[in-house]
Formats: sequence, structure tokens, C-alpha cells
Amino acid sequence: MKTRSLTLLAALVLIGVGGFMAGRITSSKSSATHADGSSGSQSSRSALQDIRDSSGESGRKSQRPERPERAARNSTGSSTERLARLESIVRGENPLDRSRALLAYIDQLGPGDFEAAVAHFRSLGITESRFGEYGMLLAAWAKADPLAALLYATANTTSGFATNTILTTWASTDPEAAIRWAETHHEGDDANPYLAGIIRAIASTDPARATQLLTAMPKSVERGEALDAMLPHLLTQGADATRAWIAAITDDSLRNGAMMRAADKLAATDPAGTAAWLIANPSEATQRSMDNVYSAWAMQDQQAALSSLAALPSGENRSNALRGVVSSVAGTDPKAALSMMDRFPNDVNDQVLRNFIWHSFGTDPSVAVNQIARITDVEQRDRMYNRTISTWLERDAAAATAWIQVNPLPPAVQEGLHNSPGR
Repeated sequence: MKTRSLTLLAALVLIGVGGFMAGRITSSKSSATHADGSSGSQSSRSALQDIRDSSGESGRKSQRPERPERAARNSTGSSTERLARLESIVRGENPLDRSRALLAYIDQLGPGDFEAAVAHFRSLGITESRFGEYGMLLAAWAKADPLAALLYATANTTSGFATNTILTTWASTDPEAAIRWAETHHEGDDANPYLAGIIRAIASTDPARATQLLTAMPKSVERGEALDAMLPHLLTQGADATRAWIAAITDDSLRNGAMMRAADKLAATDPAGTAAWLIANPSEATQRSMDNVYSAWAMQDQQAALSSLAALPSGENRSNALRGVVSSVAGTDPKAALSMMDRFPNDVNDQVLRNFIWHSFGTDPSVAVNQIARITDVEQRDRMYNRTISTWLERDAAAATAWIQVNPLPPAVQEGLHNSPGR
């Protein structure tokens, strides 16, 4: 392979780690639960399985005829020496030196050398801190021989990190070939788990094609992951372009998922515009995102957030906005947050109260616990009493006991505290 610069090194590392963080190609069975409404990524434990589950796998070769040109090697030394050098590199502690050395090592590999290198890397039981190097090896193999890399990955790995990384790399240079492979190797009517990496690769260069692939997917975890891959590239085009793209989505679930994700990001730079956008487009996304937007707004400009909150008509939107502002303020100034709730008593619901209690408890437990009686759901109220007072007794038994002695508690709570360990 030709010598690569450190810029390419960084790109390869990002491809590998990015593929893991948003890619999940573990099963053809996809759950639609929380599919588009929340970000879902494969756990590090699953990706580590790619590397650790090498018992009996590192020596297992993909069943394919080896072409003479694939077997050619540009490196010097025996296979054993090359693998020993790889191990020495990846066990190094300095990440920059490790990356530079690995880049030089990769530059010496021929297409037929990668399988042994990847298999040996996986056999080492490398920890989570080496995912970048693992991704670099996979991405370099994908550039040299994507079909061989995919054949190995599908036969020997389970978490989806390897397959996703390879497909992302391949799609960056030949998207249609990668798409054909994904379509050929997926069976059934459920979501194609191979598409998220491809969508990530082409979202910036061909957003229309990426959108076409995304919107054709059924509701699923995989579609949520593909949406996560698509959104960052949309956001770089600006808020108006992102909102227009979301408005054009005809699938309600996908549109709501996109709105929620975009609202969280857009609120960081334009909370006022984001709040107005949510209010103008009432939906599940509005109900679930208003508190986050107003919380971000209050952290930037508390008075502006309060003024906007006051201008909203009483109802669900104002309750959700109040919850966000209260959550932002309660952690540092519980009394100020309580004053805000008292200003809008008709909009204080159980969710607002719970958020206030949890955020204010660490700063002023007595102020927090005094509000528990206002929770209308009896089970939630008693559960909140038990959790907060038990924690308070552990932190400051004298203060908690003094509060208990002058504040009547529901019988069920008294009994629970009496029977708790240490009482």
C-alpha cells in the first residue's frame, strides 16, 4: 500500500470508532422498541466480543480461493515476525506513537496479509482503548479488498463493529457496490442491519441517496442508528436545511425521531428558534423535547427562557418548558427554582415536581423533600419519600431525623423507613 499521511490515519481511526458507536449489525431480528425515538448504539461489551471471542477463530480462514496477487507481500520478514511486530505496536502506551507505528505497519501490508493481522489483533484481547487501531486495520483492509474483509467479518465477528467499519470505508469510495453487497446479504422484510454504515459514509457526499436508503427502512433499531449517522451531516448545512429535511419525512415515527435528535443539537446554539419550531409542529417530539430545549435555554439566558415560558398558554407545553427551566436552576439554587414553580402553580405537575426534587436534593435536601407531598400519584410519592429520606439518613442522619420528627409521613413510608436496614 502507498504511504499514508497522518491525516488519513485520523480519518481511518474515526471511521473505525464511528462505525462502532453508531453501527450495530448483530442480528437480522430488529426490535422496533425505542427504534426512532432514542439513540441506540451497540455496547462496548458487544464490540469487545469481536476482539475477545477469538478462541478457535484466529486460525480459521475464510473459505475462498486465494488469488496470486492477493498473496503477494510487500513487507519483509516472516509472517510470525510481522505479527509479533503488530503485537508490539498495539501494546504500546503512547497513542500517538502507536498510531504512527501502526500506519507504517499497514503501509507494508499486501492485500493478502490483512486477514492474519486482524485475526492476531483480535486474539490479543485488546481493551476498549484500542478500538481506534482495530478500526484502522479494518478500514485499510476494506480499501485493499473489501469483499475479503467482509467475508472474514461476517464469518468471525458478531457485534457488527467490523462489518460496519468495512462497509463504511467501502461505501466512501464505491457506494453502489457496497449497497449491492448489503442488499444481497440481507434476507427478510426486517430492517437491513448493514445500511447504517453505508448511510454514514455517503450522507455528506450524496444526502439524497442516503435519505432514500434511510426512509425505505422499516421502523427499527437499525433505522434509528442510520438516522444517528445521517443527522450530523444535515446539521452542518444549518438549522433551516435540517428542519426542511425533517419536514419532508412522511413517516411519523421517523420524523419524530429526527425532530427529537435535531432539537437537542439545535438548542445548544438557538434555543429560542428551536422552541418556536417545536411549538409550531406539535407532535410527540414536541412533548418529549421541550424540557431539554428550555433547560439548555435557561443555562444560556435564564431570563429569556422565563419570559418565553410565561408567554406560553397554560398547558402541556408550558409544563414541559417549566420542567426544563426548573431542572436547570434547581441544582444550584433550589429556592429560586421553587419560586419559579410557585409562579406557575397550574403548570406544576408530577413530572415537574420529580425533576425539582432530584435536582435540588443534593444542594438542599430539606427544600427538596418538602415538595414530595405535592406529588399526586400516591405510589410515586411514597417511592420518592423512601428514596430521598433513606439517602438523606445515610448522608446526614441528624438533619434527616430532625426533619422526620416534625413532618408527618404517610403510614406506608413510616413503616418502610422503620424496617429499613440500620433503623
